[in-house]
Amino acid sequence: MIRRGAHPPKEPKAVLDAAAPGTEKVAGEKLQKVLARSGLGSRREMERWIEGGRVDVEGRRASLGDRVTARDRISIDGKLLEQAPAEQTRCIIYHKPTGEVCSRKDPQGRRTVFERLPKLKSGRWISIGRLDFNTSGLLLFTTDGELANSLMHPSANIEREYMVRVMGVVGEEILQRLLEGVALDDGAARFTDIQDGGGDGINHWYYVVLMEGRNREVRRLWESQGLTVSRLKRVRYGNVFIPSRVKQGQWTEMDAKEVKGLYELAKLPSKQVKRSTIKEKEVMERQFGKRKSPVSNPGRKPPQRPQKRR
Repeated sequence: MIRRGAHPPKEPKAVLDAAAPGTEKVAGEKLQKVLARSGLGSRREMERWIEGGRVDVEGRRASLGDRVTARDRISIDGKLLEQAPAEQTRCIIYHKPTGEVCSRKDPQGRRTVFERLPKLKSGRWISIGRLDFNTSGLLLFTTDGELANSLMHPSANIEREYMVRVMGVVGEEILQRLLEGVALDDGAARFTDIQDGGGDGINHWYYVVLMEGRNREVRRLWESQGLTVSRLKRVRYGNVFIPSRVKQGQWTEMDAKEVKGLYELAKLPSKQVKRSTIKEKEVMERQFGKRKSPVSNPGRKPPQRPQKRR
């Protein structure tokens, strides 16, 4: 019995929510979103995996519309999945040397780009794009698969800039053709910008920009003109340049401002940057302290990046 003038006791919020039809909040996230964040593929691709019966949740076959929490055991083709953190992210810059592959394991036993990266207690490093075995330079890694998928998607139209050394005589008509577009086996391709980097003899340096990341596209474009690429290095991905202090085989953590820039580039809401451990910071700084002074070799020294023409 409620006395006159007294307020009725408040129902717990959970009870009020349950009492209002259509207002219940379902716990967890959509399964395909969790899978995409773990770096297995895009959300649409993960939906196909679910429909194809490749995904189990808590020992039962998953279906589209399922929602999961961080506590749920998810298996892909019978193998347990380690979920990526939902609210936090980490991103690093790695300077890939030639002679490394971008796959996690190589049947031929070659070194992979993942071997030098810091070890993670949860989640895994996901490569944003790839570089072939003989190409060096900038590689970005993140723990957020959705960020990686968005940045790699063709619709993102993100610039990739390369420093390339070409063997052969390059005339203005060749440069013009490469800017207008040439036919390759997998369709038309072109550079959106070419800058002269200088050079002597038959070797000449150029800075070229692509808006996509097809396999060996830079090399194939030059080869279509009867020229040979003798050295190739990626120096920029979107708004991220490779830092001069990060030498081949070294990595550096991206700070909160740089990570926010990546999310803006991908048109995704930014996430909190998870701090690296003290041990990881020590490892990162130690690699910079141990680098050797480069051997002087003027004949093979890469050129300075020219200012882009307006």
